[in-house]
Amino acid sequence: EVAIPQPGPGEVLIKMAATSVNPIDIKCRLAPRPITNDLPAILGCDVSGTVVKLGSGASSHALREGDRVYGCAGGVRGVGGSYAQYISADARLLSPAPDFLGVREAAAMPLVTITAWEGLERAGVKEGDKVLIHGGAGGVGHIAIQLAKVRGAEVFTTVSSPVKEKIAADLGADHTINYRNVGVADYVNEMTGGAGFDVVFDATGGGNICSSFEATKVNGQVVTIVSQYEADLSQMHFKGLSLHVVFMLINMLHNLNREKHGQIMREAAQLVHEGKLRPLLDQSNFSLDDIADAHRHVESGKATGKVVVDIDV
Repeated sequence: EVAIPQPGPGEVLIKMAATSVNPIDIKCRLAPRPITNDLPAILGCDVSGTVVKLGSGASSHALREGDRVYGCAGGVRGVGGSYAQYISADARLLSPAPDFLGVREAAAMPLVTITAWEGLERAGVKEGDKVLIHGGAGGVGHIAIQLAKVRGAEVFTTVSSPVKEKIAADLGADHTINYRNVGVADYVNEMTGGAGFDVVFDATGGGNICSSFEATKVNGQVVTIVSQYEADLSQMHFKGLSLHVVFMLINMLHNLNREKHGQIMREAAQLVHEGKLRPLLDQSNFSLDDIADAHRHVESGKATGKVVVDIDV
């Protein structure tokens, strides 16, 4: 056990209600990384809870004691983690959690929503674009489908099973592709007449960026959330592609424009209210005492949607 943290200037102390497991949590647990506090450490990025104390200056961010909040505000070097009963977090990273969003749903949203939001924004997705999202039933992918639809795109997604095809379609995907049954060249020909997609968003975190290059049109946009591997960039060169690497923890790690993440979560709350955005939660149930089991469940590949950890409900 550790002492309850005290909020510093611009911070608020949050009594946690729930959090969720993200792949970065598992990676940081398995191997020391420069982005995390030295192990043993409290991990966890996603915050869903209630403000119980304000640090000096925190009230300028329109947060008050008793407010329910959510955001991606922990788990990296220099800050606490959300796998805890309490976390002291920068108020700029937080948004009031809407009353119509439960604490578990709120915990599932922040990291994946900000990641999808930034990827689509950087790729300049606009009305009428053909957007291919790899991993449409995954954490980032299921949010990216919905946000791309909000932007007016025609959304295509690759998934691995008929069950996930139905999930993606229910979330708003216009076309689903079971990549186990059809190759890249075939679905590019069928879906785009061989021209390629305007934007390809690889939300899987896998290492096969070349398939994304293959599916993208000349002078198109490719978004990836993982780039820590070697890849042949020949197709990217010959097609004049633009590659956008999204690592949403940068704002928190380097204290850069943290207000933007709080604002994204405010806008996301409005989309939830309008019925245009909803998180997909895995059917599992874990408490803080079960955090190791929650990690194992994510690592097994059997989870569908976000794995939420209940802390105080």
